[in-house]
Amino acid sequence: MIELHLDQRSGVPYYVQLMHQVRRAVHLGTLRPGDRLPTVREVVARLALNPNTVLRAYRELEHEGLLVIRVGSGTFVAEGAAPPLDQPLHRLLREELERWIDGARAQGVDDQTLAAMFHDVLDAAADRQAKPQKEVLC
Repeated sequence: MIELHLDQRSGVPYYVQLMHQVRRAVHLGTLRPGDRLPTVREVVARLALNPNTVLRAYRELEHEGLLVIRVGSGTFVAEGAAPPLDQPLHRLLREELERWIDGARAQGVDDQTLAAMFHDVLDAAADRQAKPQKEVLC
């Protein structure tokens, strides 16, 4: 089961933090289709949150198709949720990313700049994939 937590200094709304953690756990294979998430009551007791905050996160993830809420039974990862990354590939990519981060930090780049760079490159790659390639006629 996933251990949810909050960063009270981040400025990110709590329900969004919960959503990010659940998404990450599904994509990395920590949570798999059919796995049960902590109940709203359990999360509220552990994190001292308003129940509506947890409900909002779970409902939005259900709307995305990532979770299934079964009244009286609990909240589960949906069967159609994204399959986790292959473990050898996950290890390889993680090691490459760790080397990249270590190298950038050694050059004095701070974590906020690293995160901004990563998201910028990720967004640019998504934009490139979304645009149809022009045919070159010779």
